[in-house]
Amino acid sequence: MPGNVLQFASWPTALALGLLALSVILGLVIWSIRRHRDPRLEIDCDAPIGELLPSIAGLSQGTVHEGNAVELLADNAFFEAMFEAIGNATHSVHFETFLWKEGRLGARLADALVDRGRAGVAVRILVDADGGKAMGEETPRRLRAAGCRFHFHHPRHIRNMGVFNDRDHRKLVVLDGRVAFVGGHCIVDGWMCASADRCDDVRDLGVRLEGPAVHAVQAVFAENWIEDSGELFLGDAYFPQLRRAGEVAVHVASIKAEGSPPAVKILHHLVICMARERLWIQNPYFLPDDEAIEALCATARRGVDVRVMVPSAQASDMPMVQHAAHHNFQALLDGGVRIFEYQDCLLHQKVMTVDGAWCAIGSSNFDDRSFETNDEITLGIRDPAMALKLEEVFQRDMQHAVELDAAQWARRGLWHRGKDGFFHVFNELL
Repeated sequence: MPGNVLQFASWPTALALGLLALSVILGLVIWSIRRHRDPRLEIDCDAPIGELLPSIAGLSQGTVHEGNAVELLADNAFFEAMFEAIGNATHSVHFETFLWKEGRLGARLADALVDRGRAGVAVRILVDADGGKAMGEETPRRLRAAGCRFHFHHPRHIRNMGVFNDRDHRKLVVLDGRVAFVGGHCIVDGWMCASADRCDDVRDLGVRLEGPAVHAVQAVFAENWIEDSGELFLGDAYFPQLRRAGEVAVHVASIKAEGSPPAVKILHHLVICMARERLWIQNPYFLPDDEAIEALCATARRGVDVRVMVPSAQASDMPMVQHAAHHNFQALLDGGVRIFEYQDCLLHQKVMTVDGAWCAIGSSNFDDRSFETNDEITLGIRDPAMALKLEEVFQRDMQHAVELDAAQWARRGLWHRGKDGFFHVFNELL
């Protein structure tokens, strides 16, 4: 009898152990499928970055597109140019964004898209399901009633259980397959700054693009559109023959290759090692991993002018992210990296310039959520004139920023240090 009792009691234990083992195995399988190997940041090449565009584009899963025109657009000027282009579209409007909230800007955008839809233009709108939670139920209804095709990316549904954390963080627009807009602007009223001198909420940068590189931006839109709608689109309304529009070379990083580091991560890490004179970065959420921190410090030790500008914790919309970033600042400052905290408002622009010859702009934050998890887009641009404009923006913003001092930073209080360390534990989730 005792033996039978013992045998009976062992079945639940065995079942529990079996389920535990199965959970561990499934967890390892999922981890092995989704993990990305980090790139080794060691490059043996002395050629200037302006001569290495094919290598940069190729390593970040892209192609160099020559003959483009690129216009830098700041703050509300981005929206004005975008609305004008939407109003002039005759064949197609493709719009993709992460964050859309009810408000004056969202209402104006909905009106513009409804107008094009009623005019017979093929309008496709893709909004991240998490970022679009506050856009209201009426806006999607209006858009669909006007003939626009509208989808949320990765809505909360059992079929999306494995990708709940994978968000579409891209912000792009493509008109008639000929004009594209890319940047960090969200459809939120706070982004409607009149100018850098009159802004209380958010400052941002984007670009208007014409030329052969527009095809690459259209292809990026197609990726998530096909995933969420199943619809393919083709023909001259979407991929017309594009002639030279200027003299700027552009490449696009967006691909998340299975197993390999995503293209945006390779791009951002690669150019750190290629800088020879100066590397200036503006990014609202700056959480580089250990390899990137080492590379930034090694670059500074080579005599390169390495500068990073972020919003202060008081100006940021996510102070916890800034405190997580603060955890790494001592190592960066000790390594010779100059760090500036912008004081006036949320500095949301995501740009890099290297040696006055190459620059990048797009939706990517400098953290592993953008580099490993989110869908992002970054344009790499070889154009000294554009690099100069972005350096001028950086220098202007320095007038509203505080440069951190390594010795003073080392003496910050225990409460500050405690918050930095606590939030840094969650840095890959922020």
